Amino acid sequence: MFFASCLAEASCLPNHSGVNLDWAKRTLFDLGGHHITALGIFAFVGLMAAGLIVARLLQAAFVRRFLSRLKLDSKFIAIITMTLSLAAFVLFTVSAINGLGVPLAWSAPLPGISISLVQIFLLVALLILVFWVSGRTKRVLFNRFLVNSGLDRSLQYAISQIVANVVLVVGIFIVLQNTGIHLEALTVFSGAVGVGIGFGLQNITSNFISGLVILAERPITIGDRVEVAGVTGQVVKIRARSTVIITNDNIATIVPNQKFIDSPVINWTYGDPRVRFRVPVGVAYGSDVEKVRTALVTAGEEHPMALQDPAPSVFLKQFGESSIDFELVVWSAEMSHRPSRFKSDLNFAIERKLREAGIEIPNPQRDLHIRSGVLQVAPGSAIAAKE
Repeated sequence: MFFASCLAEASCLPNHSGVNLDWAKRTLFDLGGHHITALGIFAFVGLMAAGLIVARLLQAAFVRRFLSRLKLDSKFIAIITMTLSLAAFVLFTVSAINGLGVPLAWSAPLPGISISLVQIFLLVALLILVFWVSGRTKRVLFNRFLVNSGLDRSLQYAISQIVANVVLVVGIFIVLQNTGIHLEALTVFSGAVGVGIGFGLQNITSNFISGLVILAERPITIGDRVEVAGVTGQVVKIRARSTVIITNDNIATIVPNQKFIDSPVINWTYGDPRVRFRVPVGVAYGSDVEKVRTALVTAGEEHPMALQDPAPSVFLKQFGESSIDFELVVWSAEMSHRPSRFKSDLNFAIERKLREAGIEIPNPQRDLHIRSGVLQVAPGSAIAAKE
């Protein structure tokens, strides 16, 4: 402030060389009732250039490395650097406007609102602090306080997430109150806000509430393999609005939390990790069914990921049109995250055991019965001659 006004008035510049600086103090034009001089324009350009340089430096890699040494989250570091860069640019911009000769007081309310620039900077700084405290609370609870509580790890995560959300909401209300933004004044806009939530923010609000229900009710937890809305994979993160699922193709899919509330969800690992797999098998008519049973049970027992309790079993399902249909039932506790691989390995083993036992896996076939008349079959050479 002092430097900007000093440049604008040229009163603090030494003049030992006897150079006449009156030309720099002459008014070039008026802007809103304020006299703009050449020296003020130079101060404006210089301070704006300095603001751009400082803003870029605050987003440089060495600043991010310094903040990472404080063990801050990468996303939080990005928010801090962006906020500091923006704050520095605004600081130099206001100083440049003052240097130009247009007074802009830091503590004076901005036109149209009753908040000053100092209050805005304080609000931004306190909001950053609230977000940091919320994230820090979640990590401390999950990694230190609850780790020896004896609770299930997924329940520890749910408690930490809920407490962090409460800290965030309460902190935002406290910051708004202490920076001069009284929440009572917002009651005028309550109707408009209600309409906005009912229409524009309906999905966001629904997903946020669904996230709280998921954390409290725990139909899914971190590490579960689920199928929902056509997406199959492992749950790796449950956030306030959405859940991150990693598929077997290593593709991260973001699923809105509402899908886990209003859609059927298949949780392969909910409660008991044991999963029963059913593999249909068809053999040719005339096959020894006892040999088929033995071959199928052996294929199931020899798989390293198949459970022996409950043991593999075989059911004769039906007598089909072209085959006798069996079903191999195998339980597994380790392969629920890769069911396709498990079934494929079982099919390879079944084919090998049936081939070793001399049992045929038939192709679809039809028997043709002629009730009357005579069917003439011509040799291929005769047909070729006619053509």
